[in-house]
Amino acid sequence: MSTRALPEAASTEAAPLSLCSREPHVPAERLVAEMVPPPRFDSVRFDTYIPDPNQPSQTEAVKALSAFAEGLGGAHASGSGKRPVLGRLFGRAPKNTAPAGPRGVYLDGGYGVGKTHLLASLWHATPAEPALKAFGTFVELTNLVGALGFQQTVKTLSGHRLLCIDEFELDDPGDTVLVSSLLSRLVEEGVALAATSNTLPGKLGEGRFAAADFLREIQGLSAHFRPLRIDGEDYRHRGLPEAPAPFSDEQVAKAAYATPGASLDDFPHLLDHLAKVHPSRYGALTDGLSAVCLTDVSPVPDQSTALRLVVLADRLYDREIPVLASGLPFDRLFSEEMLKGGYRKKYFRAISRLTALARDAKGLVEQ
Repeated sequence: MSTRALPEAASTEAAPLSLCSREPHVPAERLVAEMVPPPRFDSVRFDTYIPDPNQPSQTEAVKALSAFAEGLGGAHASGSGKRPVLGRLFGRAPKNTAPAGPRGVYLDGGYGVGKTHLLASLWHATPAEPALKAFGTFVELTNLVGALGFQQTVKTLSGHRLLCIDEFELDDPGDTVLVSSLLSRLVEEGVALAATSNTLPGKLGEGRFAAADFLREIQGLSAHFRPLRIDGEDYRHRGLPEAPAPFSDEQVAKAAYATPGASLDDFPHLLDHLAKVHPSRYGALTDGLSAVCLTDVSPVPDQSTALRLVVLADRLYDREIPVLASGLPFDRLFSEEMLKGGYRKKYFRAISRLTALARDAKGLVEQ
């Protein structure tokens, strides 16, 4: 359906917004300032995480992370979150800023077991000012390097007490070398690390490229972390109804016109537009939206398009923006070949998150 096919009542209501008409510019300063837990995780804390009694590893993870947070009060010798002036001038970290052993924790587990909840709780619990601790996805971290340059990124983050990296996955050799080098430099500066992923650090990159060629870098990354395994099923599906079936084009368009701040786009056109916007700007692309309405949802045509959609799904989920759609259900977005390939974990995450947002959007349609 073209978004020009409007419901009869549309002429009397304000036209919805369109993602396809937006081409946001995001200065590097905003990328740094926004390295905090997303709105969905503003209020989470360790005591709001409810461990599954059948999964003791969840309770153990909470205890381990709480102790880790308490220990970060002395992560830098100066106590201010920054290295002493002489150490910064001559490139030497104080002797007590980088204790022996892994300088970080790594939360490994399946989809929806609450890893991001725990990572955000760690950020909140760490005794440091917000400006001295950073939180971002793996993609956002690599985008920051792209925007600032490697050396400036090291300089920007080196005074931090903690760097939290959500959804830590290595998709290509360039990212492997880049992130390995960055984290090594930050550890030398006394920065503590925490990350989530669905893959243990020693297994990062498997199935996507010739990992043997980069074994040294991957092993180096693994050495920075102490893995914490978190078992459990996807809480977004636990005890919840099945994702609603897609609505009709008319229902979606009518809801878009009736919902202030909603956007309305044809899904294939949106996929084309995403190719024109850098993924680091997808968060800004959704600024001010109360809901995203999509017509004619159909299978993504190729892997590059699919990966861009994954990033958009992450930004929508972070911002708790409901997604109302017509066409195919979200679990049919990706081909069987994609769901068996090297990026399958990203695709399953996108399906899980879009399904949750589709549930949130159900109330936008008049029953």
